[in-house]
Amino acid sequence: MRLRFKATHVVLAMLCVMYFITYVDRVNIGTAASEIQKELGLSNTELGLVFSAFAYPYLLFQVIGGWVGDRFGPRQTLFWCGMIWAAATIMTGFVHGLAALFIARFALGFGEGATFPTATRAMQYWTPANRRGFAQGLTHAFARLGNAVTPPVVALLILWLTWRGAFVVLGVVSLIWGVAWVWYFRNEPGDHGSITAAELATLPPRPQGERPKVPWGPLLQRMWPVTLTYFCYGWCLWLYLNWLPLFFKNNYSLDLKNSALFASGVFFAGVVGDSIGGVISDRILERTGNVRLARLSVTIVGFAGALLSLMPILFVHDITVVALCLSAGFFCAELVIGPMWSIPMDIAAKYSGTAAGIMNSGSAFAAIVSPLVAGFVIDATGNWYLPFLMSMGLLLLGGFSAFLMHPERPFEEAGELAAPRKVVAAE
Repeated sequence: MRLRFKATHVVLAMLCVMYFITYVDRVNIGTAASEIQKELGLSNTELGLVFSAFAYPYLLFQVIGGWVGDRFGPRQTLFWCGMIWAAATIMTGFVHGLAALFIARFALGFGEGATFPTATRAMQYWTPANRRGFAQGLTHAFARLGNAVTPPVVALLILWLTWRGAFVVLGVVSLIWGVAWVWYFRNEPGDHGSITAAELATLPPRPQGERPKVPWGPLLQRMWPVTLTYFCYGWCLWLYLNWLPLFFKNNYSLDLKNSALFASGVFFAGVVGDSIGGVISDRILERTGNVRLARLSVTIVGFAGALLSLMPILFVHDITVVALCLSAGFFCAELVIGPMWSIPMDIAAKYSGTAAGIMNSGSAFAAIVSPLVAGFVIDATGNWYLPFLMSMGLLLLGGFSAFLMHPERPFEEAGELAAPRKVVAAE
């Protein structure tokens, strides 16, 4: 009997692989950082600049990347994104100085900038509305799985091929994914040769008529609390992704292999958090019908749990206890991914790609500031704990700013522009 996979499941699986690969390409620089530092003679501050390089164009594309995905469709957008980030990853393996390394990572930001907003657009029409939290949680769980497997895999590739060869191998893998995506995916589910009528019936209808123009002002006004909350999450995320292998290596005098294994253990906790955060949010929505409760409850619990988990490292410096605390903190922080990435679709379904880009600009800005601050603080004080302690303040801010989000209020540009008159007329 021939095994047949649903087209919707294959598309979701391909997006999971994309999330996995993009985070492998982001985290590999952190795993290889000690070798790069040694060969190129970089300080921690210069390394922080390299870590943040990809985030400058990445931030730009969070603002316009969703629009690019909306305008050209996920099929072509993600294909060309894949080609650019693959070339940038391969290019990293051939650099010989700080300037060239910065340029290569800067180019990576151009490739990856539009990926997540565009993937949200793809999920908008290829995923049933009541499975959005699950889809977002699953895809981001694969991103964290990429985080988790990267340190040991890249460490082995470095031992086998040097750090330069590791970047070339990972870039080739990205090229293969891009070709597979453009061959299989279709912007319109109905145009796919393998989709069934039963699958189509579960998917949300596509809007008819001319593509709507994005009402930037009102949309930005609705999305700024979401963006601020995601900035606070992003600060902690990029601290973990960029500095964790070096934290274990330098703070506990571990070799490359052992520091990679400790970092991998922490990142695996994020895989679990990503996986269940979206599921819990969807379950709450299914049982209560309350979108605000479903999204905010998981988000606030995640921020609070991450904050409480990091507190013990103020007093205890045993490597096992610290690793467990960092793992618990990363698990709790990752709980917020599923509900947070569902919020742009909840608020502005018609502009979900653009709204997701606006939200993710918070994380992109954090990707610029967080590595720079961490590198400077480490060089200035020699204390590898301080950057993690600083993130506790951002977690507290994120927990409070989450209360300002309103996913239960669908965005309608006419209503946003004339809300007071609309209320009076209704009365």
